[in-house]
Parts: sequence; C-alpha cells; structure tokens
Amino acid sequence: MATMSDGLGAAAQGPWWKEPTKDQWYAFVAAWLGWTLDAFDFTVFLLIMVPISKQFGVSMTQVTFVFTITLWMRLLGATASGWLGDRFGRKKPLMIAILGYSLCNFAAGLAPTFLFLFCARAVLGIFMGAEWPAGSALAMEHWPQRSRGFMAGVLQGSWGLGFMISFAIFGLFFDKIGWRGMLLVGVLPALAVLYVRFFVKEPEVWVKNRENQRVQQREVHAPLIALFKRGMIGNTLNACWVLASGFVLYYSINVLFASHLEVDLKLSPEAIGTIGVSANLVVFLASMFWGYVADRWGRKPAQILPALIAIPLAPLYLLSTNFTVIWWAFVIQGAFGSGGFASQAPSYLNERFPTEVRATGAGFTYHQGAVWGGLTAPILAYVATTLGYGYVVPMLVGTIGAAASFALAVLVGPETKGKAMVADVVVA
Repeated sequence: MATMSDGLGAAAQGPWWKEPTKDQWYAFVAAWLGWTLDAFDFTVFLLIMVPISKQFGVSMTQVTFVFTITLWMRLLGATASGWLGDRFGRKKPLMIAILGYSLCNFAAGLAPTFLFLFCARAVLGIFMGAEWPAGSALAMEHWPQRSRGFMAGVLQGSWGLGFMISFAIFGLFFDKIGWRGMLLVGVLPALAVLYVRFFVKEPEVWVKNRENQRVQQREVHAPLIALFKRGMIGNTLNACWVLASGFVLYYSINVLFASHLEVDLKLSPEAIGTIGVSANLVVFLASMFWGYVADRWGRKPAQILPALIAIPLAPLYLLSTNFTVIWWAFVIQGAFGSGGFASQAPSYLNERFPTEVRATGAGFTYHQGAVWGGLTAPILAYVATTLGYGYVVPMLVGTIGAAASFALAVLVGPETKGKAMVADVVVA
C-alpha cells in the first residue's frame, strides 16, 4: 500500500522523487500551500507593529498582545482541527482553516479600532492553528517513508517562504499601501481552497484505520484525552517540552528583530526587508538540508545540531551595530535557530503518534508550544521598553536559554527515523 510505505522492495530502488504517486504529490502541495500562506498571513503582523502602535496610540507591549492572542488561539484551533481530522478526515479542516485565516486577515486590514484588530487577529489564530495538524498529517501520511524527513523539511521550511513574502511586500510596497494594505493582501490564500477541494484525496492509511476502528468497535471519540493515558503521557509531555522550547527560541529571534532594527538602529523598511527576505530564504534551503540529515542519520541530530549552533550566532547580530555583520549573522541564523531546528516538526510529531490520534497529538503538542511562544513577545517587549533594557538583552537571553532547552528535550526523546505509519488501531 503506497500511502503506508514501509521502505521495502521496489520503493527502495531508483530516485526518491519518482516514488510518490500523483495523488501523493497533490496532497503534499495542498499542505505546502496551506502552511506557506498561513505563514504569510501571520508573519506580516510582525513587520507592522510599530505603525499600528502609532496609528491607534497604544504601546508596543499592547500591540504584542495581538501577536500573543493569535498564538494562544492557535491551540484551540489545532485541538479542534485535530479532533475533526482524526474523526472525519484531513481535507475538511484544512479547507476550513485556509478560508478562515484568509478572511480574518482581510477583516483586520479594515479594522476601525484597535479592539476590532485585536479580535480579528484572535479569531485568525483559531484558523491558523487548525491548518497545521490537518495539513501535516495529510502530507506525512501520504508521503513515502524513505524521503519523509526531507519533505518534512520542505514543508516546515516553507514557513520561511511565507515570511519572505511578508518581508518582500513590506520592503517593496509598505510606503505605498501601509499596514492596512499589508493585511488586506492576506485574503488571496483563500483561493487555495479550490485546489484542495478538487485535487486532494484522504490518506489511505487514515481511511483504513477508521474502517478498522469501526470493525473492531474501538473508535476513539476523545483523542485528546487518549494522549494523556498511561503508555502515551510520557511521549506527549516530552513532545510538549520540545515544541514549547522551539517556539520560545523562534520568537526570541524573530518577533522583535524588525522593531530592534527600526527603533534602535534606525534602518529603513527597504533595509529591513532585505535582511528578512535573505534570512527566510536561508530558512527554506536549510530546512531541506536538515531534512536530508534526518533521513540519513536520524530526526534527533537534525534537530539538536542546529539548535546548538544557534547559541553562538545570537551575539553576533545582536551585539553589533555594523550593518554588514548584522546582515550576515542573522541570515546565517536562518539555517539554525530560525528554521533548521524546526525542520522535522511535521515528520517527528506525526511519527510519534498512532494514526487514530495523529492529527490531535501532533496538533496539540505543536500548538501548546505556541502558547509559550505567545508569551515571548510581551515579556521581551516589557523588558525592552518598560524596564528599559532595550531589545538586545531579552532577545539574547531568550534565544540562548530556549535553544539549550530544545536540544535537551529532543535528546531525551525518541528517535523516529524509519517509523512506518500503519492502519493498526493502537489506542484502546
């Protein structure tokens, strides 16, 4: 059965890219579109926090709470989407998610008040959270095991492509369209729903698993509760630790970096856009490299090594005022702390949970990390502005501490390289 690839026989022969079927490619592209466009709709906000603060006459700490509520609401959306995905299929929650976050970003662009903007972005967080568990399960269950780590890197690294689009539009058009125009453009991803509706099939492994649940009368009606039962709770808690550390690491690096460049170093939108585009292109390319490492040597080294290398890179771009040094160091960080460490999230998390709770398990553990990541922005902003330490110190402490925690969490967790996704019912 192609979708439950076990890496045996003919599948091990010839180039890996010839192994997937047309349906498997369709499914991967659907997940890729959802995640890349999700990244654009979310990250565009990180670049316009200063002008929004000025527009509505609110503090930067208050503006970062918009970012925070968006991340927090992702857990609600991910949990709901995981339940829907495990019970009724991966396609429907993916389509709902893409349409939802697109319309919410458009509404935020029309916000007459800061409260309206806050609410629109909060609801956007629900749909954002709903995208990842449905999309990653869809892609990873379809994809052959032999190259699953590499394609996980392509998928997760495409967050960098979405962020790169945000930086590009910011650098090229912000002076013409303003922060509202940046948000209004976010309605365009809604068109991807048509592709998912007409070209994508449910993973065969999920279809067979649902059939087995019914035949064996072992249907899992509450997959979230199942994650905390004996035999699974240790795995669940470790995955939560991994992703909590990962989110804090990512946002310690990125959430206030554009503000640091604008406020502390007085750089123009064009200069900030150049750094951001370059760094996020590196995120995408490096994620593919770490995906290759994951398939060759394992998921754990592909995550631990980039996290550790991120630590000595942080002082280079945070403690310098030289534009060239900042540019190169931050761009190189894209290969490690901004993207490399997270490249295996789709494969690693989906491989850790059985089919009947896979979307819920991967979605919940990934997005509870978003709750901790959501706390990162206001805490760093409070320390930077209210306490007067500036942006550099809190960003540096957050980056180093979270990178070390992430590496340790992955080290004590399981290795999932070579894990076959099967239709067997595991959860009683």
